[in-house]
Amino acid sequence: MSGSTVGATTLRAPEGGWPRDRKSWWPWRICSAILFPVLGFLARVEATHAERLPAAGPVVIASNHVSVIDPVYLVKAFYRLGRLARFLAKKSIWKVPVIGGIMQSSGQIAVDRAGGAAASLQAAEQLVATGSMVIVYPEATLTRDPDLWPMRGKTGAARLALESGIPLVPIAHWGAQRVLPPYGRLRWWPWPRKRIVVSVGEPLDLTPWQGRPIDQRTLAEVTEALMDAITALLAELRPGETPPERRWDMGVDGDPYRRGARR
Repeated sequence: MSGSTVGATTLRAPEGGWPRDRKSWWPWRICSAILFPVLGFLARVEATHAERLPAAGPVVIASNHVSVIDPVYLVKAFYRLGRLARFLAKKSIWKVPVIGGIMQSSGQIAVDRAGGAAASLQAAEQLVATGSMVIVYPEATLTRDPDLWPMRGKTGAARLALESGIPLVPIAHWGAQRVLPPYGRLRWWPWPRKRIVVSVGEPLDLTPWQGRPIDQRTLAEVTEALMDAITALLAELRPGETPPERRWDMGVDGDPYRRGARR
């Protein structure tokens, strides 16, 4: 894929429109009937700037990551906005009894993690074919920033969008860490009721990179712009707080959650 270039074509819906997400799929029925009420008991979730989210068709959502529980709250938030959220998952999970069936039935996207750029293109093709929305965490793990600001991002989300022309939408959320702190214990006590806010950003404008090869320089630039957008959205949710001038880089700054790293 090193010879690929960023295309200038606009993504078009297939004849007859994108397939509709079906909330009748049994995993989503279970989520709606059981999981979402439990989540609501722990915290209420709300979305701002929801009009920025494409109502249909494939889209890549790029989010910050502050708690291991924030994916399920994002799923709930987007479910209420009429979109079913998917995640990229290792292809081997589909071979696990029961779990594989759930992944298949809920429309999750299987990727070969060893496939590199080819796997990214395969995932993009699935998104286009099904008109799905996928959530990607550019940081690839929980943030290690001491104040929970976004870290340096990896280039997977950028490649996924550039290879396909799929809209790349940055979002930020804040509050999930009050339900389950990073590598902490779940706070079951619901009072005072916690609040999680999800802010949807404008789709990232990729025109400055159109016609350029999809190489490491291009991917790094798009990823930096993406992380800037996510950080700006998070700053709006944290009035009075200022993001650090330099993003946390685990390769340079280390991993404070690594065993033996904390005193």
